[in-house]
Amino acid sequence: MTQLFINIKELIQVREPRIQKVSGKEMGVLPTLKNAFLRIENELIVDFGLMDTLQNRAADKTIDCSGKMIFPSWCDSHTHIVYAGNRAQEFVDRIKGLSYEEIANNGGGILNSAKKLQETSEDELYQQSAKRVHEVIALGTGAIEIKSGYGLTVAAELKMLRVIKRLKENFDTPIKATFLGAHALPAVYKKNKTGYLNLIIEEMLPLIATENLADFIDIFCEVGYFDLEDTAQILAAGKKYGLIPKVHVNQFNAFGGIAISVAHNALSVDHLEEMTPDDINALKGANTMPVALPSCSYFLSIPYTPARKIIDAGLPLALATDYNPGSTPSGNMNFVVATACIKMKMTPEEAINAATINGAFAMNLSDKVGSITKGKLANFFITKEIASYGFLPYSFGDNLLETVYLKGTKAIL
Repeated sequence: MTQLFINIKELIQVREPRIQKVSGKEMGVLPTLKNAFLRIENELIVDFGLMDTLQNRAADKTIDCSGKMIFPSWCDSHTHIVYAGNRAQEFVDRIKGLSYEEIANNGGGILNSAKKLQETSEDELYQQSAKRVHEVIALGTGAIEIKSGYGLTVAAELKMLRVIKRLKENFDTPIKATFLGAHALPAVYKKNKTGYLNLIIEEMLPLIATENLADFIDIFCEVGYFDLEDTAQILAAGKKYGLIPKVHVNQFNAFGGIAISVAHNALSVDHLEEMTPDDINALKGANTMPVALPSCSYFLSIPYTPARKIIDAGLPLALATDYNPGSTPSGNMNFVVATACIKMKMTPEEAINAATINGAFAMNLSDKVGSITKGKLANFFITKEIASYGFLPYSFGDNLLETVYLKGTKAIL
């Protein structure tokens, strides 16, 4: 089936030839076409250009986009969207003055989510998670990474990853799975970290590999969770099974986790609320994507990733939601883009690049999504009538999306 979108006020993020990511000053350049057309055939983008160059108007369906803009779908490279229940009480506890660490020490936090997930059936967990995936698609997300890490037992971690596999099979959007068994120490291993790490390496990883349940491996490299030695051990173990590292690092403390991640060829390092000059230097020359999670900073009232320092150092930056029940109960990438502009002083061009092409890179999906490029999946959204692409982050409280397409098909919202 051929579909032709005409009279597009502005076609955003047009890239020809293909690129993998943008870095430094390049992040401030957002290629667009005004008064444009877009042609898709079945699942793929096959042509685009200016309306005054359109010669072949033959199509099975023609859609007039007068006054509206088309963006490539958001690429959300960091989520924990598979979880059970919620942690609304902890939200109230924080308002009353308890810190993230105090809540965790009182049995809340990740261990709270793990307990709920262990008690939830796989089918129920799938239904809860599928509902969230539908919701983020309606908000413009067309590629998503999902982590385990709320199981913390062999059975529960496998349950999470099997749910992610079912989501991959049932949704027309690229989904990547990350094994995050080293998210926290289960209560029964509180005084036996070595024992839990051995459980991950000797029991979980072989089973995950046998069922082909994960693309990436992750660890929470943070004070009170897992240290540099633990991080090196887990990343090395995962790589033996073909799992590419993506690392939670520098959320509350900076103590060398980025350098360790880069040494293990991590695809991305995520959070980065705390950054030192050594961390910046470690990323220079590496093929590791820094990923900022501004919704997490907003929700927890912690520092924001220093985007200006990262970009001005010539580095790339991606944006993601960190959608999870404890520190970011939202998968709204529109809010992420707006918050990056408002709180991190990123320009709209930088934020859109970070949420599309660079987000795709952080999932090894640059060849499939992240830009309007011939041969890529027709994953995009059409806005309502808006003044400019900068209006999207400017009008941060409004839903400006009108229609979402995944693989050339209009999504049921």
